[in-house]
Amino acid sequence: MAPPLGNPLRRRGEAPAPVGPSRRSLLAGVAALGALGAAGCSRVPTEAGTNGGDLLERLKAAGVVRLGIAGEIPFGYIDKNGDLTGEAPELAKVIFKRLGVDRVQPVPTEFGSLIPGLNSQQFDVVAAGMYVNPERCAQVIFSDPDYQMLDSFIVRKGNPKGLTNYKDVVEKKAKFATGTGYAEIAYAVEAGYPEGDILIVPDQVAGLNAVEAGRVDVFAGTALTTREVVKKSTKAEVTKPFRPLVDGKPHTDGGAFAFRPTETNLRDAFNRELAKLKESGELLRILRPFGFTEDEMTNLTAKELCGG
Repeated sequence: MAPPLGNPLRRRGEAPAPVGPSRRSLLAGVAALGALGAAGCSRVPTEAGTNGGDLLERLKAAGVVRLGIAGEIPFGYIDKNGDLTGEAPELAKVIFKRLGVDRVQPVPTEFGSLIPGLNSQQFDVVAAGMYVNPERCAQVIFSDPDYQMLDSFIVRKGNPKGLTNYKDVVEKKAKFATGTGYAEIAYAVEAGYPEGDILIVPDQVAGLNAVEAGRVDVFAGTALTTREVVKKSTKAEVTKPFRPLVDGKPHTDGGAFAFRPTETNLRDAFNRELAKLKESGELLRILRPFGFTEDEMTNLTAKELCGG
């Protein structure tokens, strides 16, 4: 069973921003844990200039890797018991254990601070399910994606307007909503929906409420988060996942771990273990408790999402 969604914000790929500037404040307790983590942090020395980086060897010696997280369910967060969890941290625990690093340590921050924090060595790896895009690829290096993500809509039961993609929303003059900073804003605008007519709400919980109350006909979000949030609704349902159009071509987002550009050795070692987990099916087992399904498994590469 997936953990409760709470206020899980749309990851990872906000429309116009290269680093993803708009993110809500961290979940309750995360800031305090961040201070605690900083106080107890075993800082790994800075890069020694080795070709490809020697961070993995230094992490093995220290026995701990610091993970930058953004307090977002289900991607990386501190649960009600004060424990680090989420799809990215749980995957990191498995992969780094295989690489000889026994412990992971959370370093909570705002989403927009993840890349600057990584490059200023506040932590060793971004473990926040960050979407891979060319703008971010100019600042960090990514592992291959551990998941892919399609879009879907929250609509009223029976989908009375027959909305299955952004083109339908435009052609049927549906009242459209999505979340603050969501990539879906750009997808709808590309399809021809006037940006000024989009109702922006805080998250998919607010989106569900807007659909149920009849204030909008449709709320757009990721397939995973919309699927989870409608589970207990008697008035709304989720549509079949679909690929939005970007520059007129079907587009699939993918989330991955980010590393400093100097640390290609660590990124490559991480990728080798990730590939083994994909091949064995263990990756889905690790991600399934957070709402991920076979539909979110992917063979996309970072190179493809970075634009070649």
